[in-house]
Amino acid sequence: MISIDYINHTEKEISEDLQERLKRALDAGLELESVHGPVEVTITFVNPSEIRKMNDEYRGVDSVTDVLSFPVYTALEEIWEYPEELPLLIGDIVINPERALEQAEEFGQSQDDEIEYLAIHSLMHLLGYDHMMEDEKSIMRDHEKQVLRKIGAEEFRI
Repeated sequence: MISIDYINHTEKEISEDLQERLKRALDAGLELESVHGPVEVTITFVNPSEIRKMNDEYRGVDSVTDVLSFPVYTALEEIWEYPEELPLLIGDIVINPERALEQAEEFGQSQDDEIEYLAIHSLMHLLGYDHMMEDEKSIMRDHEKQVLRKIGAEEFRI
């Protein structure tokens, strides 16, 4: 079961409904990946200028992005070795709700739908998946789709 700490650097409130959706989606992702026991993650909501600065500082990419992931572990195997009885901090997710809204409109879905997808996408990064190479991307997208199906959100854009 996941515990999510929220940090909000934006003017938009994080609704209880969105918080419940994110918890359900991330729990489904952890279950799919066979990660059990108490898990902790931080989700921070930031404005475009803040995520641009972070993207430049940590990735060397001077542009606004939708989501950034800061994993504690580099591979799922490391997480499996962690004692299940202890809380497992897997990392931080940083979401730009303004970019999420732009993408939601582009894909014909709600902002909360897009934020939910971005959280799932970021969770996959926290669990060691990546999409730099085409074969890695295919595996990661397949896992994202499985999570979306599990939570009944097949209509997403991927």
